[in-house]
Amino acid sequence: MRLARPAPLLAICTLMFGFGFLLVPLYSVFCEWAGINGNAAGVYQQLGSDPVVEDREVKVQFIANHNSSLSWPFRPNQNQVKVQIGVQKQVKFTVVNPTTTSVMAQAVPSVAPSEAAPYLHKVECFCFQQQQLQAGEVKEMPLVFFLDAGLPKHIKKITLSYTLFDVTPAAQKVSANTDAIAV
Repeated sequence: MRLARPAPLLAICTLMFGFGFLLVPLYSVFCEWAGINGNAAGVYQQLGSDPVVEDREVKVQFIANHNSSLSWPFRPNQNQVKVQIGVQKQVKFTVVNPTTTSVMAQAVPSVAPSEAAPYLHKVECFCFQQQQLQAGEVKEMPLVFFLDAGLPKHIKKITLSYTLFDVTPAAQKVSANTDAIAV
């Protein structure tokens, strides 16, 4: 019976760990490239004045989830709002880090129906950067957005969903585990 060499197994394990660590950013890049999953664009860059459509409102629902590796309570402060086309709306999401260590997370957005994604413009969003929360910290995170006048008229309701993923650097996780063992 011949045993496998440890070097190739170690390389495979390292590649698997690296792929798992890069999965969230790779997913976002792939969805943007493929035009799937209804990911809205990044920060909105206003080129002119955006028209307000006074006689049209759309319901926007909010859903907050977290990946199984992240045990944070995460929720929208409002489950649904009515938004007038062309008018900016601010909502907030609340997140809690119930752990005893500092953790970093990244929110990945999704818009349904995906046809509405190009017309949802985010002026400010917690999803634009990673969120660092200290042990026990509670944080309100703002989202400022508006709907473009080009939104197809048959769309009456949009669901904006965010999923939080743990993106704490591996070195920080090892340090936290070492500190926990030392105590």
